[in-house]
Amino acid sequence: MTPTLIALIGFALWTIALTVLIGGTRAYIGRTTGKAPNTFAASGEDIGGFSQRLARAHANCYENLPVVAAILLSVQISGMHALSDPLAPWILVARVLQSIVHLTSSSVPAVFIRFGFFVVQIGLLLLIALRALAAS
Repeated sequence: MTPTLIALIGFALWTIALTVLIGGTRAYIGRTTGKAPNTFAASGEDIGGFSQRLARAHANCYENLPVVAAILLSVQISGMHALSDPLAPWILVARVLQSIVHLTSSSVPAVFIRFGFFVVQIGLLLLIALRALAAS
């Protein structure tokens, strides 16, 4: 398996991990407060704080996964994974760090740091896509 595919699977697994964390958080809150499972807002706004940031971090992952998959799979299928293999793992690292910052703080500096990690991901994806298009 190429580093590109490993990074793509890692991205999907990170999205799943955030989903499990949402479920665990809601189960804990439901158990400790008596809140019914069908009353949680998808956005986490009814709980606020960490839960709301967790819902947004998760949504950001599943919103971006199709774009990441489209670019990385296109390069992989076309046999040009050598263009993405050195960069794709950094996309995953930047995604995980973005999520961690998102989960830990919503302060202005944290938002800038989080945005920086997002820019790294977008920049690397654009670089891979443009190099693949130029090579084809």
